[in-house]
Amino acid sequence: MKPLAAIALLIVIVALVPDALFAQPPGMPGAPEQAPIDGGLGLLAAGGAAYAWKRLKGKKS
Repeated sequence: MKPLAAIALLIVIVALVPDALFAQPPGMPGAPEQAPIDGGLGLLAAGGAAYAWKRLKGKKS
């Protein structure tokens, strides 16, 4: 390895390694926010059921 490349590699290592060594781990996550399940989910389920009924009723075997 050429001396200039070795010096450049040493400078990069000395500049980057302390950041990785002294980095703090992320904290514990908090409780997730709860999403309300209201009429929208019921409308989606009813629409899916109606679509399935239409597809099955119109299907001729």
